[in-house]
Amino acid sequence: MAPAAVPCQYRTGKTLGSGTYAVVKEAVHIKTGKYYACKVINKKLMEGREHMIRNEIAVLKTISSGHMNVVTLHDYFETAHNLYLVFDLCTGGELFDRICAKGNYYEADAASLVRTILQAVKYIHDSHVVHRDLKPENLLFRDPKEDADIMIADFGLSRVMEDQKLTLLTEICGTPGYMAPEIFLKTGHSKPVDIWAMGVVTYFLLAGYTPFDRDSQQQEMDAIIKGDYKFKPEEYWENVSETAKDFVRTCLTLDPTKRPTAKQALQHPWLADKEPHFVPDMQRDGKPMDLLPNVMKAASDAKKLWKKATVGIAAINRMQFLAGLHPEATSLKENLRMYIAESEKEDLKAVEITHHHTDDGALNQGMVKLDTNKTPAGAGQAAAAKEVGIEKELENAKISGGDRA
Repeated sequence: MAPAAVPCQYRTGKTLGSGTYAVVKEAVHIKTGKYYACKVINKKLMEGREHMIRNEIAVLKTISSGHMNVVTLHDYFETAHNLYLVFDLCTGGELFDRICAKGNYYEADAASLVRTILQAVKYIHDSHVVHRDLKPENLLFRDPKEDADIMIADFGLSRVMEDQKLTLLTEICGTPGYMAPEIFLKTGHSKPVDIWAMGVVTYFLLAGYTPFDRDSQQQEMDAIIKGDYKFKPEEYWENVSETAKDFVRTCLTLDPTKRPTAKQALQHPWLADKEPHFVPDMQRDGKPMDLLPNVMKAASDAKKLWKKATVGIAAINRMQFLAGLHPEATSLKENLRMYIAESEKEDLKAVEITHHHTDDGALNQGMVKLDTNKTPAGAGQAAAAKEVGIEKELENAKISGGDRA
């Protein structure tokens, strides 16, 4: 029997961001006064695709509160129309913005960031989770303080897998510029894809652009599969140590079986040595070179790249469908804004909670209660959307909260 409806313990405020299938709003817990980021998902858009949300929650329940640099899922509940996921509210902004706002930025700063992120990745992997979408946009700072924790967010594509089953993952997913070769090749992938992504992230942190950027996503994919990248233009890399470049090369090993684990990557000299590695600036008495001017110079091009990347893997999947979209997918696209608007307008003061999931059994007891006795209006549309490969597009949105719409 379904639990009795109860008043909501949260009140939502301003909208922090929106994606294709959800909005993220600021939320406050009535009793504690604490603020959170709340992902609001219209259940009409989840019909036929409930497994995506079940999976995201399963991942977050596995890793939440276990590491200071991993976003925590604090609560999740349903109203008659929406599903609400309550996360840490990260107000410190995105990684790239913080770097650009600094007065200076040295190789040791990049190494410190990579070390912290990799330690969190090691925790995630030790918890039998593979993230599958590590990129700068998913690295957020907890608050504006200078020493704020950096947080790994957006676990919408992550998977909880036993070690022996990890190689069974064969679907194409992720953000193209950060995806490992084995994802494109569909040869089976697992934790090593996160190490590859960390190599791309590190390259970006050192130069301000990504190694496989090309004029088209097809060319980008071909370059990734071949491991075709260089430390050029030289003006961007002459200020970076060979040790740092070697770390990038190690992470970007084509063969995933020869790629280091997170633990092994943390033991690389660039991260493990007590003395930082850097190129001396002879005009500053041999002090470390400041990387910020070059990173800032590349910022404009990098942001253009990010805009292209937010199209996500949907663009690659759509290569098969150049003859035209499925009519039901087109219909879904036309209804998306209406569904999102419905979600955003819901007033938690005026609704009751139909299902408040407070125990581990909730996922197995039918999370996201949908009427399966009749064919829902959005069911065929959701299936069509999956067919044309917009699953990743539904995961991409730039927000300020602890997870993305």
